[in-house]
Amino acid sequence: MIKTAAIASGSNGNCYFFENENDAVLVDAGVSCKQILTRMGNLGLSMDKVRGIFVTHEHVDHVRGIDVLSRKHEIPVYMTRDTYDALRFEVKDELLNFINTRKNVKISGIEVFPFAKRHDAAEPCSFMLSSEGKNVSIMTDIGVKCDNVVKYLQHSDVAFLESNYDEDMLKNGHYPYFLKKRVAGDDGHLSNYQASLLVLEHALPRLKNVFLSHLSGNNNTPELAHKTFKTFLKQRKDLKINTLMTSRQNESKLLSLD
Repeated sequence: MIKTAAIASGSNGNCYFFENENDAVLVDAGVSCKQILTRMGNLGLSMDKVRGIFVTHEHVDHVRGIDVLSRKHEIPVYMTRDTYDALRFEVKDELLNFINTRKNVKISGIEVFPFAKRHDAAEPCSFMLSSEGKNVSIMTDIGVKCDNVVKYLQHSDVAFLESNYDEDMLKNGHYPYFLKKRVAGDDGHLSNYQASLLVLEHALPRLKNVFLSHLSGNNNTPELAHKTFKTFLKQRKDLKINTLMTSRQNESKLLSLD
């Protein structure tokens, strides 16, 4: 059985969990080691099964806990060379593994598909995690719906999909102009509207679960994100999607896939 959850999701920290019967991987570790262990414990999950940490990009809300977590538990870390060069800390040589966005990585019974995306980082990528015929994609920190995002969404049973901001809240909020432009730009984040439109236009019926993820603490609310997504979904009668929420403060529900 496949199980997956967001250990943390938001601009203050991101970490996503995926496991089969014998093995597990994390995508990002952007909160402290202590918080990751506590939140995993709340879900009944153990670090004993974790075989690797895959890093999407070098921003602190995605890498904050990697150094301590990888050293303490001797967990291999996987990232692109440009991402590593942009880090402000080092990973132990024996734990560091370089990947590229054109080659899949197999860890026991889990296959990890990296793919390039648009974001204001050195070499940003996202991941689709696959095992037992089930695919889970981590799709956050995405500026636009590029071909890769569409492709992997269409192969997904579960998507952790960025729904970062409400466009009116961002426009009328207190952020300075340059920051509003960065968030809404092609190398920034997806809005509630853009995330909903992505699923409306491109999702296939195999997509059964969407975790609305990486919500802004200043320019969004869970209620707005959920309402926007459900409104768009009404236009696709062939889609039967269970909509779940992630949190900046707590772990999400642990989803099991038979």
